[in-house]
Amino acid sequence: MTASAQSRPASIESVKPRIDRRAFAAVLVTLFCWASSFVAIRAAARDFSPGALALGRLLIGSISLGLICLVRREGWPARKAWRGIVVSGVLWFGLYMVVLNWGEQEVDAGTAAMIINIGPILIALLSGWLLKEGFPRRLLAGMAVSFGGAVVVGISMSEGGHASVLGVALCVLGAVAYSAAVIWQKPALQHASALQVTAFGCFVGTITCLPFAGQLAAQIAKAPPLATAGIVYLGIFPTAVAFTTWAYALARTTAGKMGATTYVVPAMVIVMSWLALGEVPKPLAFAGGLSCLLGVAISRGRQKVRPQT
Repeated sequence: MTASAQSRPASIESVKPRIDRRAFAAVLVTLFCWASSFVAIRAAARDFSPGALALGRLLIGSISLGLICLVRREGWPARKAWRGIVVSGVLWFGLYMVVLNWGEQEVDAGTAAMIINIGPILIALLSGWLLKEGFPRRLLAGMAVSFGGAVVVGISMSEGGHASVLGVALCVLGAVAYSAAVIWQKPALQHASALQVTAFGCFVGTITCLPFAGQLAAQIAKAPPLATAGIVYLGIFPTAVAFTTWAYALARTTAGKMGATTYVVPAMVIVMSWLALGEVPKPLAFAGGLSCLLGVAISRGRQKVRPQT
C-alpha cells in the first residue's frame, strides 16, 4: 500500500463538516423566540384582528431592524439579492403572518400546529429539487420521525375537533408560503448579509400589510396594555431578532437542515406553556415532543463519508 493510500482516510476525515458554534447559537435563539411567540400571540390575538396583529408586529420589527442597520451602517443590498428579498418578504413576513393569525382563529391550536409542520417537509423537497441540495437519507428519516412527533403533539393539544375548511386552507397556505419563502431567501444570502436580507424583507412585509393600518389604529386605541406589550415583544424578538439569527444560520447550512430544526419548536412550546401559562402537558404531548427532538437529532447528524479505495 502506498503512502498516499495510507493517508487517504485521514484526509477524508479532515473534510467532514464541523459544527459552526455561532450558527448553532443562532439556531437556538431563533427556536426559543419562535416558540415564545405562541404565548405572545395568544395574549394579543383576543384584541387584534389577524391583519392588524401582523402589521403591528412588522412595524415594531421594521423600526428595530432599521435602527440596527443605521448603527451598523448597513447599506442597500446588492441588486442580485433583491428578488429573493422581495419574494420572501411578501410570502413570509406578509402573507404567512396574516394567514397564520387568521387560521388559528378558525381551527384549534393542535390542528394548526399539525398543518403548519408540513412546512419543513416542503422545504426539504423544494430545496432538494430547486437548490440542488439533494435528498440525504438521514434528513428525510429524521423529518419523518419529527413530523410524527408533531402530529402527536397536535393531537394532544386538540380541543375536540374545532376546525373549519377555511381554517385548514389558511394553515396550508401559510405552510406553503413560508416554505417557498425560505427557498427564495437562501440564494439572496449569497449576495447580502443576514441583517440586510431580514431587515429589507421585513420592510417589504410591512408595506404588504399596510392595508390593515386602519384596523390597527382603531384596535390599538382600545387594546389593554398586555395585548399591546405582546405586539411589541413579537416585533422585537420573534421578528427582528429571530429572523436575523435564522438568516445567519441559513447562510451557513442547507435549507433542508434548517427546516428540520424547526421541529424543536413544538417541544419548546410544551415547556413554555407549562411554565408561563400553567398548562400542564399531557403524557401524549411529552411523547410527541421527545419524538420531535429525536427526529431533529437524526436529521442534523453527520453523513458518513465512505473512504475511497
